[in-house]
Amino acid sequence: MIIVMKRGATAEQIQHVIERVEEFGLKAHPIYGTERTVVAAVGDKRDEHRHSLAIAPGVAEVVPILAPYKVASLEVKPERTVVRVGPLSVGNCDLGVIAGPCAVENYDQTLATARAVKAAGATGLRGGAYKPRTSPYSFQGLKEEGLRILAAAREETGLPVVTEVLAASDVPLVAKYADVLQIGARNMQNYRLLEEVGASGKPTILKRGLAATLEELLLAAEYILNADNQNVILCERGIRTFENHTRFTLPLASVPWLRERTHLPVIVDPSHGTGHASLVPAMAAAAVAAGADGLLIEVHPKPEKALSDGYQSLDFAQFAETMELCRRVAEAVGKRMAPCSQGESPSTAHSRVPVAQTAL
Repeated sequence: MIIVMKRGATAEQIQHVIERVEEFGLKAHPIYGTERTVVAAVGDKRDEHRHSLAIAPGVAEVVPILAPYKVASLEVKPERTVVRVGPLSVGNCDLGVIAGPCAVENYDQTLATARAVKAAGATGLRGGAYKPRTSPYSFQGLKEEGLRILAAAREETGLPVVTEVLAASDVPLVAKYADVLQIGARNMQNYRLLEEVGASGKPTILKRGLAATLEELLLAAEYILNADNQNVILCERGIRTFENHTRFTLPLASVPWLRERTHLPVIVDPSHGTGHASLVPAMAAAAVAAGADGLLIEVHPKPEKALSDGYQSLDFAQFAETMELCRRVAEAVGKRMAPCSQGESPSTAHSRVPVAQTAL
C-alpha cells in the first residue's frame, strides 16, 4: 500500500510513519517527490494495517498498490526516475548513450574505443571484463585485469564505466571498479545476485531475460529496489522467438508499455537485439523514437577481429554516423543528447582517433 503524506508534512511525521510501517513487519520505501512524499509499505498482510496508518499525523490517504511490482510502479512514484552518474544521465528528457566493446581485450583497444565513443557524444563506457559465454571454450574475459583497464579508460576520458557482474560473490570486486553494474539477460532471475547488487548501492542496468515477460522483468527489478537501491535502469535487449533472420527479436513496443507502468528509465540494446551491425543504426533510431531513455551499443576498433560479438559491433565511423542519426530523432521527440566533443562534427571527431578503422 501507499501512504500519501499531506503537502507540508514534517520530517518527524514522515519518520513516524516509516517507524509504524516497520513495527508492522513491513518494508518502508519513502519516496520524496517535488510536491509531496509517499511511503510505500511492502510485505505480507499490508491491508490489515491500513486504517491504523491512515490516522497517523501528516497522512493524507492510504491506498492499495494494485500492480504486483510495488516500488517500481507509477502508482507509487508518478514522477520519472532519473539515474545520474557523472556525465551519464538517463531518464526524463535525457538520452544516455553507453557504448564500448563487448569484451575488454587489451588496454589499447579499450582506450581507443573510449576516446572514439566520447568524441561522438556517448556519455558512458561499456565493456565486459567477465563474459558469460554459451560455450565454456569461448573467451571468458580478462576479469580483474579487464576491470583495471576500464578504470584507466575512465581516468582518461571521464566516462563512467558500465560492466556486467555474473555472480553474487563478484559484486564487491566489480563494484570497486565500476560506476554502474549490469545484470545480463541470463541472470535476470538470479535473485541472490539481484539482492547483492541492490545492497551494493550502485546504479544498476537490468537486462530483460531471453524468454522473460515484462512483468517478470519488473518483478526482478523489485528485488533491487527492495534493497533500497532506487537507481535501476531497465534494458530491452530482445527476446528469443521463432524468427531466425536476427539474433533475437527486438520488440520496441516494450518501451512505451514499460513507460506507462513504471517510473524507472528504459534503455534499448540494438546490438544484441539484432545481432547484425547493419541493423543497429536503424533500430537505435527507432528506439529513440519509441521513447527510450538511452541506448547500449557495442563498438570496436576492428569488429572483424573482435574476440566477442564482432558481427554486431559498429566501428568508430559507423558509431559516429549512428549518433548523428539518433541525435536528429532525439530532437524531434524532445530528448536531449550530449553533443560531439568540443562541438565537432562526427566526421571530425572520428578523424582525431589515432586507431586504424575498418568497416564491416
